[in-house]
Amino acid sequence: RPPEDEEEEAEVGWQEKLFSQFEVDLYMNESACQTPLDWQYHEEIQKLEKAGGRKNCRIFTYTDHDRFTNLEELCQKVTDLDHEVPSYLVERMANVRRRRQDRRPVESSSLKSKIITWEPSDEFIKNNHVINTPVQTMYIMGDLGPYGKLGHREYENVLCTIKVDVNGVITVKPDFTGTKGAYRIELDGEKREVWEYTIENASAQVQPEEEEREQRVFRDLYGRHRDYLNGLVGSDFEMPLPGTLRLFMNGEIVSAQGYEYDNLYVHFFLELPNQWSSSPFQQLSGVTQTCATKTVGWDNVAYFCYPFTVEMFYTQEDEDSLPQWPVLYFEVLSLDFWQRYRVEGYGSLVLPACPGVHMLTIPTWRPMELGTVAEMRRFFIGGSPELEDLTYIRIPSTFKGKRLSRYGFRTETTGSVTFRLYCLHQSKAFLENSALRQRMQSVLDRLGGFSQQSSVYNVLEAFQRARRRMQEARESLPQDLINTSASTV
Repeated sequence: RPPEDEEEEAEVGWQEKLFSQFEVDLYMNESACQTPLDWQYHEEIQKLEKAGGRKNCRIFTYTDHDRFTNLEELCQKVTDLDHEVPSYLVERMANVRRRRQDRRPVESSSLKSKIITWEPSDEFIKNNHVINTPVQTMYIMGDLGPYGKLGHREYENVLCTIKVDVNGVITVKPDFTGTKGAYRIELDGEKREVWEYTIENASAQVQPEEEEREQRVFRDLYGRHRDYLNGLVGSDFEMPLPGTLRLFMNGEIVSAQGYEYDNLYVHFFLELPNQWSSSPFQQLSGVTQTCATKTVGWDNVAYFCYPFTVEMFYTQEDEDSLPQWPVLYFEVLSLDFWQRYRVEGYGSLVLPACPGVHMLTIPTWRPMELGTVAEMRRFFIGGSPELEDLTYIRIPSTFKGKRLSRYGFRTETTGSVTFRLYCLHQSKAFLENSALRQRMQSVLDRLGGFSQQSSVYNVLEAFQRARRRMQEARESLPQDLINTSASTV
């Protein structure tokens, strides 16, 4: 430090130019001025000298148009090596991601008539294949040279960097000091001087009237933009008939894991209950490709990633009955080198009742016979007991009774299959209820909140279990204790 403590405070506005001692000495000489910006700085410095010199001493700024700003953004290092050599990719990306000073800031916020560019040019691809948001930059610098030796470039240090993009996002690095204390800069040299500085937001607080006026302008702008996009997209959407629910599902058979043999494939089909229908051209069944397994942890996993799309319609007939949802039946089979196939497992999946993304893992089982002969036949010649009707996995389609007995039917637990389902519900009742803010009354209207149905079922089951436990506890009590309690009441 100099003999007396040196302290400086400066209030800097956005893109306000404060000259350093180096710039004053440079631009005072007319032979150093080449660009129009240099001549502008030469005139401004001459006016400052006539007015008594610059008011700042060590604090100065570099605005968006200075050479320092362009070099600082173009020559950024990727690693922390002192002798880093930029690679070909770094140089190309630096050219693409640099600031677009030739574009007006309002261009990116203007409404474009073309949402998709069907035939992009090479220049368009070069400028848009990475995020390239136009931004303005400003650097607040500090000349931390020894006392009495200002104006040397090696002593210039960046105190604060301010960036503003076209979206209105302001980035201040480092942040305003607040209660965190002053920032420290330690110089390399014999004396190892330590400088401390603070950054405060000196902007005037906006008045409530101005803030409200700004909000009105934003709401008006967003409303016009929404109307413009609605005009581009249109409203010619196919709506289902009143009293009809449209279920659109994009499904994916992700993987199968935990099975005995390799080279697996999945055969599946969808069963539609009563009051459900689909288009005559809609495929309700399919077979995946044969996929080899690989070891992941303790399991052998076959990744299918097999997509399928289903579109179904539910027509409401009785308002008092809850609808039955479609069921997806599937079987997992294996195929070896000798074209011998084996049934690895059966499973079923009830389609989710609530819209959204669902990740489901369904366990499977397969029929089996007792004894070693059946297992040897399965190993050597393939084939195994299989179901003639896949709906036997859950409830057979031909069953009409009240109780289904499977006594004597032997099965063995096998692996599991993972599904990813994207469900979309569409109904005119949803639109009417959202517009009129009415309470849902019919069963079809309640489908919009069908995700609560499972919680209702869980509450009813818990109530039934608690009631059974209370009855069992009452039966286990002595009769004289029950009679005494009853007479007391």
